[in-house]
Amino acid sequence: MFKKVLIANRGEIAVQIIRALREMGIQSVAVYSTADQDSLFVKLADEAVCIGGPQPGESYLNMEAIIDTAVLTGSDAIHPGYGFLSENAEFAELCEQCHIKFIGPSASVIDLMGNKAHAKATMKQAGVPTIPGSDGAVKTVDDAITAANQIGYPVMLKAAAGGGGKGIRKVVDDDAMRAIYPTTQREIRLSFDDDTLYLEKDLSDAKHIEMQAIADQAGHVVYFPERDCSLQRGHQKIIEESPCMLVSQEQRDYLGSLVVKAMQEIGYENTGTIEFLLDEKNMQFYFMEMNTRLQVEHTVTEEVAGVELIKSQVMVAQGESLPYTQADCAPKGFAIECRINAENPATGFTPSPGKIKALRFPFGTKGVRIDAGVEAGDVISPFYDSMIAKLIVHMPTKAQAVNKMRRVIKEFKIEGVATNQAFLYDLLDDEHFKASDFNNMYIENSFLKAWLNKNDTTKS
Repeated sequence: MFKKVLIANRGEIAVQIIRALREMGIQSVAVYSTADQDSLFVKLADEAVCIGGPQPGESYLNMEAIIDTAVLTGSDAIHPGYGFLSENAEFAELCEQCHIKFIGPSASVIDLMGNKAHAKATMKQAGVPTIPGSDGAVKTVDDAITAANQIGYPVMLKAAAGGGGKGIRKVVDDDAMRAIYPTTQREIRLSFDDDTLYLEKDLSDAKHIEMQAIADQAGHVVYFPERDCSLQRGHQKIIEESPCMLVSQEQRDYLGSLVVKAMQEIGYENTGTIEFLLDEKNMQFYFMEMNTRLQVEHTVTEEVAGVELIKSQVMVAQGESLPYTQADCAPKGFAIECRINAENPATGFTPSPGKIKALRFPFGTKGVRIDAGVEAGDVISPFYDSMIAKLIVHMPTKAQAVNKMRRVIKEFKIEGVATNQAFLYDLLDDEHFKASDFNNMYIENSFLKAWLNKNDTTKS
């Protein structure tokens, strides 16, 4: 059993991990940058150690400093949260070498699924439907053109080592490929130190459906109700909900069987999420990628499945069996999450760092959950993600959940930084959203344009 766990992360996810550990009787160690010295997660942890400067490379991506801190504090394990080092195979391997349990899958599995081209080949072999695309990497622009003509334009040019929406370009013909291929390759070389590219058929006008699952060390796997994460901008999720209103129980069982089979075949341990694109024309699911970590939107899964995923992660990492069965995790009601970010939608969602002068969370109502890592007086740093809080509502139906979420967002008050609060409030009232009539291009192609026009303050 773990006595002490180090959290290699910051912000709201660090807060949630600390709280889960405390309820399990496990001590927590926070590592923090100089920019985060007054943050809530630092105050809540049993121990806190400054490991470097404000830039992520100086602190939260500094593997040696994190491992050294884990050793010096006598930590049994490291929880990586999401982002930063959570999907870094080298870090997971380093933990193993230092006899510190990495709370997540093995380094070899992270490495396998982190390379998108290899992940696709692995899933195809496991019988999971994959998006039509190139047979592995396209090493030259000529290879890319040949493959694109075989697949049929338009295609998506993607970074094999990509993530977070980076290294993805839509290509419509051979001339565009000649222009886009070299620039994309240079970009991803800088971002990922890996310039490998591959192609997929463009299915951008599809629903983004993902299914999270968890596996213990004995190979037992439980999958959770799917999430609809189609409301995105620039491949970044804005609102997530579970379950998807278009997915039947039969389809849910089908997806679940695919996820369980895939995780068992690759020897997966702990939690992970397989992301699919749903082509609504033929209701066909296609594998997109796998995230080998906890995700921001794990909250809606916890609500509809009735589980506590961080605690489950720790239990599995300790060698315990899963505390629930598949039958326990059928969908119960409907959950929705809105991300409150320090950004200005009216100016291209530009970040809005600064000091929070006042903050009021709408606590105190059945079905409302707020995950946050900030307080009044805190500073939203320009060095990290701009998310302030996650607002989660869980109700019997989508209509009830949406109605309550609009009230919650209206009551949420913050001063000192611009946020996307008004944008979210209006999106929740959109008829297409309420009818679940949207795909992953709906915001960019339709809603956002109309919203910007409506909120254009330059018009007389």
